[in-house]
Amino acid sequence: MAQRRTKKTETPQVDIGAEIFASLRDLEKLKGIRVEYMVERLKQALTNAYRKDREDHRDIPAENVVVDLSEKGLFMYQVKTVVEEVEDSSLEIHIDAARNLNPDVQPGDNVQIPVDIQKFGRIAAQTAKQVVIQGIREAERGVVYESYSSKTQELLTGTVLRIDPESGDILVTVGQGNEQHNAILRTTEQIPGESYHAGDHIRVYVLEARQSSRSTNVYVSRTHPNVVRRLFELETPEIAEGQVEIRNIAREAGSRSKMAVRATMEGIDPVGACVGPRGGRVSAVVEELRGEKIDIVVWSEDPCEYVKAALSPADVISVELVPGQKACRVLVPDDQLSLAIGKEGQNARLAARLTGYKIDIKPASEAEE
Repeated sequence: MAQRRTKKTETPQVDIGAEIFASLRDLEKLKGIRVEYMVERLKQALTNAYRKDREDHRDIPAENVVVDLSEKGLFMYQVKTVVEEVEDSSLEIHIDAARNLNPDVQPGDNVQIPVDIQKFGRIAAQTAKQVVIQGIREAERGVVYESYSSKTQELLTGTVLRIDPESGDILVTVGQGNEQHNAILRTTEQIPGESYHAGDHIRVYVLEARQSSRSTNVYVSRTHPNVVRRLFELETPEIAEGQVEIRNIAREAGSRSKMAVRATMEGIDPVGACVGPRGGRVSAVVEELRGEKIDIVVWSEDPCEYVKAALSPADVISVELVPGQKACRVLVPDDQLSLAIGKEGQNARLAARLTGYKIDIKPASEAEE
């Protein structure tokens, strides 16, 4: 068979290319959906519309339909193969008829037969509309997913939109402009004891963006330890500039947190930098967390010194490491025992999580005996 050549003939033009592209540019500004993406969706929609609205009701292959959409205009063709004997009129054209369109065609060539797009019926138009709408939704989901995937581990300011009366989950509007989206603050990620009302402004930590077939869900948190980290990064210039480093945080949200810091430059007081002049910086963080207490301690490479600092505000007499285990025995004055352990064991528990050491606290009198 002779090598196939595609011959293009003149076609009726629908002079709406410029209008379509102007609308798509407006859509890109409004929704952040790329023009190129929507052009492909429109081509797909028109192809599907033509395949479903043919008079012979034949579902021809998609590769036999060509849509040319540009700012110069909208063109559409059906591709048929030139033959001397027609067996399938939906895919083939007799050579005599083909030569009426182009005198140079030969058997085996492909010709593009112009399609009058304006003759599409109501069903075809509806099909095209649905494909475009679906394309917009998919693109919006993709834009949201990409945007908030890059924002994971960031702290954002949001507005409480509504509270689910059954689950207690909160819908929070975050972001601005094209990137505005509703995020979910689940009950497990809410600070115990906090109350929220529609219209409240709160800071939330982006946990993840999760994409499904129907939507993109953004999940945020108020209880994650990094909420404390990000708040101090905002309040403390020395942290933002790298002069002070946050090494670790242990948190029981709504009650108390312990944060270990160290200076990366000589002459910097890491604890003082986080506390701020007259305690202003730590007070701002405490206020944002609705009164949660925060202990700031100096991180040390020496495990004994680190554990001793982590148990503050209690005084510690000595710390002894247990050989072969990540554990230690701590000796405190008798009058400091309850302070070292804390209410319901909270101080010791947080110190253990902060340092990574199992801590066994004993009073001095017991050690003497």
